[in-house]
Amino acid sequence: MFNKLKQFKDMRSQAKDLQNSLADEYVTEESNGVEVKLNGNLEVQSVKINTELEKDFLERTIKDVTNKAVKKTQKIMAKKMQEMGGIPGMS
Repeated sequence: MFNKLKQFKDMRSQAKDLQNSLADEYVTEESNGVEVKLNGNLEVQSVKINTELEKDFLERTIKDVTNKAVKKTQKIMAKKMQEMGGIPGMS
């Protein structure tokens, strides 16, 4: 039982280390004058928009740019997790 508690504590510590490491990573995606910047924890850091775009086009562009930034960030997250040895017990 104590072994399981130690494993859980180690996993929690590893997750916290990963979260801290990802907070220093940034992804910026831009298209058609719309720019979205995320940190590695998928928190939006900034959004810049081209107000001259038509509303429907602007909405689609914001959605597309945000989705691209999320995908890039997820790849960074996966790489960082792999560098840290993955998650114990999840292989």
